[in-house]
Amino acid sequence: MIDSRKFSGFPQFKIVLLLVALSMILGGCSLFKKQETAVSTPEKLYALASDEYKENNYSQARVYFTRLKEEYPLHDMAVLAEIGIADSYYSDKEYVEAENAYSDFMAMHPVNENVPYAIYQIGMCSYHQMEAIDRDQTETMKARRAWEKLISRYPDSKFSPLAETKLKEVKQKLAQREFYIGSFYLKKKKYQAALARFETIAREYANSGIDIKVKKFIDETKAKIAEEEKEKLEKVAKEKKKAQKEQQKLSREDKTKQ
Repeated sequence: MIDSRKFSGFPQFKIVLLLVALSMILGGCSLFKKQETAVSTPEKLYALASDEYKENNYSQARVYFTRLKEEYPLHDMAVLAEIGIADSYYSDKEYVEAENAYSDFMAMHPVNENVPYAIYQIGMCSYHQMEAIDRDQTETMKARRAWEKLISRYPDSKFSPLAETKLKEVKQKLAQREFYIGSFYLKKKKYQAALARFETIAREYANSGIDIKVKKFIDETKAKIAEEEKEKLEKVAKEKKKAQKEQQKLSREDKTKQ
C-alpha cells in the first residue's frame, strides 16, 4: 500500500514554486526596465524618436522627444528635441499646435541657428490653413508676414529662397482676393470702393499674374467714375437752371401784381 502521507504537502510545494517563478519574472521585468532607463541616453532617445518619425508614428516620436527634453533639459539635443516636437505636430497636420511649438522654440532660443527654419515653418503652418479667396484671409496674411520677416532678417538663410517662392504664391492669392472684392463693388456701382481695391493690387501686388487685367479694370472704373461725375454735374446744372426759371417766373408774377 502506498503511503499517502509522503505526498500530502505536494500541492503546497507547487504553489511555492509558482510564487518563486513569478518573483523571478517580475524581478527580471524590473531589471529590464532599469536597464532600459539606463540606456535611455539623450542620443538613444533622439534615435528612438527619429526612428518613430521615419515610420510616420508622430505621436510616439513626440513621446521620446518630450522625454529627452524633460529628462535632459540642459543637453544640446534637448534643443533639437524641441524642434522635433514641433515637426511631429506639423507632419501630423496639427498646424495650430505646431505653430505654437515653433513659436515657443524661438522665444526660448532667439539666436539659435534653427530660428530661420522655425520662421519658415510658422509660415507653412498658416499656408496649410489658408481659405478660398471668398473667405477670410487671416492665415494668408500670417504666412505673408512670416516669410517677409524671414527674408528681411535672414536673407542669407537657405530657407529664404523657399520663402520667396511661397511668398509670391500668397501674394497672388491676396491679389485675387482684392480683385474679387473690387469686382463685387464694380457690379454694385460702388466705383470709388472698386477703384481702391484695383489700385491696391497695382501698388502692392505687382507681377501677380493679373496685372494687365487689373490695369484694364482701373481704366474702366475711372471712366465710370468720370461718367458718374459728369452726370452729377449735369444734374446740378439742370436743377440750377430750373431754379433760375422758377425765380424769374416769381419775379414776373410779382411785377404783374404791382
